[in-house]
Amino acid sequence: MDVASEIFIPLTVGGRINTIADFDRVLKAGADKVSVNSGAIKGPSLISGAAKKYGNQCVVLSMDVARVGGEYHVFSKGGREDTGIDALEWAVMGEDNGAGELVLNSIDTDGVKHGFDLKMLSDVSSRVSIPIVASGGAGSMEDFLALFALPGVDAGLAASIFHFKEVAIGDLKRYLKENGVPVRI
Repeated sequence: MDVASEIFIPLTVGGRINTIADFDRVLKAGADKVSVNSGAIKGPSLISGAAKKYGNQCVVLSMDVARVGGEYHVFSKGGREDTGIDALEWAVMGEDNGAGELVLNSIDTDGVKHGFDLKMLSDVSSRVSIPIVASGGAGSMEDFLALFALPGVDAGLAASIFHFKEVAIGDLKRYLKENGVPVRI
């Protein structure tokens, strides 16, 4: 993994992680953590097996979640397939089986840029104690401020607002610090 040799920040790798051997492969290539979604849905024992072998801090349960009939459902295959799994129960199961972190992507807000799905994040964070990384919906610096006011959310993930230079990372960090959010500048 060429990226791991060039950067000096913790690196989480996911995508097509279906077996313990896949965990082993990406960890040996330089990843610090491994993110699993569809592989865990196909075989939930992957979470506990990886946690036992590599430690909870290494296992990130990634969840693509959308509202279906008033409930939160877990989706697989990049958010294309509704599994029918209750997302609140799945998050608890993930923690109970050894996931050390959740990446929670709201399909409902992803790409919309109207803010993170604070209700969903709150509902999940009230049921687990492991760190939660919120994903989906960031459109402004104010969206991050609202996110970090929410108990139980440890980090926010965004892509397009940074890629398209709508928000500069340095400006966001300064804004958050000025508004009382602990952040490294």
